[in-house]
Amino acid sequence: MVQTNEPQTQDKSNGASTTPVPTAPAAGAQFSMELNEEQLQLQKWVHGFAKDVVRPAAHEWDEREETPWPIIQEAAKIGLYSFDFLQASFGDPTGLTLPIANEELFWGDAGIGLSIFGSTLCVAAIVANGTPEQIVEWVPQCFGTPDKIQLGAFGVSEPDAGSDVSSLKSRAVYDEAKDEWVLNGTKTWITNGGIADVHVVVLSVYPELGSRGHASFVVPPGTPGISQGQKFKKHGIRASHTAEVVLDNCRIPGRCILGGRERFEERAARAREGKSARIQPAMATFEATRPAVGAQAVGIARAAYEFALEYAKGRVQFGRPIIENQAIAFKLADMKTGIDASRLLVWRAAWMGRTGKAFENGEGSMSKLFAGETAVRVTDEAIQIMGGYGYVRENPVERWHRDAKIYTIFEGTSEIQRLVISRAISGIHIK
Repeated sequence: MVQTNEPQTQDKSNGASTTPVPTAPAAGAQFSMELNEEQLQLQKWVHGFAKDVVRPAAHEWDEREETPWPIIQEAAKIGLYSFDFLQASFGDPTGLTLPIANEELFWGDAGIGLSIFGSTLCVAAIVANGTPEQIVEWVPQCFGTPDKIQLGAFGVSEPDAGSDVSSLKSRAVYDEAKDEWVLNGTKTWITNGGIADVHVVVLSVYPELGSRGHASFVVPPGTPGISQGQKFKKHGIRASHTAEVVLDNCRIPGRCILGGRERFEERAARAREGKSARIQPAMATFEATRPAVGAQAVGIARAAYEFALEYAKGRVQFGRPIIENQAIAFKLADMKTGIDASRLLVWRAAWMGRTGKAFENGEGSMSKLFAGETAVRVTDEAIQIMGGYGYVRENPVERWHRDAKIYTIFEGTSEIQRLVISRAISGIHIK
């Protein structure tokens, strides 16, 4: 017998249980899966930029493996790369502006897209951990102006501390006599690392407290003691600059600890007493950005799916288009289903984040996990559908496949996302 949680009533005539018919929603209740006019215009605007400016330049900058400064400047000129755009995005009550923009831009190209939106991770760190005064001071400096482009960078990972952020060895020591923080250590895998104007780095202040002794610090433009280390040559997203950031007795003003020193010391005191220290600086940043990162993966997957679909319609083998073969048609059906499911998870998480609803089941991690793995699977299938044509660099699916892989690795690997979700749904500290 199937059991349900539906309330039941007794039918007086024959003693049978019946489920009551649902009543109509209360007047004024609304639910819609459609974007509003403003969101549709945003989607069209970003898609046009991705189609006309980003995608035609994608192959060149992937080959050059350099930051596409001219493309970033074009984005700044139209207002896409700007503090004003980000402010408007955060003001969207649905939370969908950033996911929509990310999907369309990364449909154009992931490497260039990350060069344009890479600063938003630094911004997210400032917004998630900083005071209102710090947000006003530092966020605009992550963008600069169309005439003077500036970048932001966010650094957590270290050579010996990737997924295990509790093992950070980089240190921040407070010099009370000068009211300065002295920063030392090496950060790695940093988007815009070393070339950014504003760096936000997560460092250990009290190593004995593990991750609860970490704090986020802003390193202002032109600060002595911060430099770029090794620049990485990557498998994908090659137009996005990724490098080490070296901190060598780097001194910053005392006010540059995000959230303020007093609040940090209070949090550390609670940790020493065994009380909850609330969410940690790195985790606060990643929780805020996971839906947007998931949307980027959706954009890559959609690009590959659309390309493979058109190819399958036009490619004739054995006297008919290959899409008429179930082996091909079913692949495309699964690809489309995965993309749409990913988008829905991303939109749900973005809406929850914007409306203040807790990720009680790891919904932010769900969106990033599913979208990232979908992008890898879809781009792989796109190559399979195209055969040898999909494997050569003259066709973009090869690049999209390389770009997609990073979405199961950065900002929390797929394994870390599953850990977050499993802890959330079980209430058990699974290791």
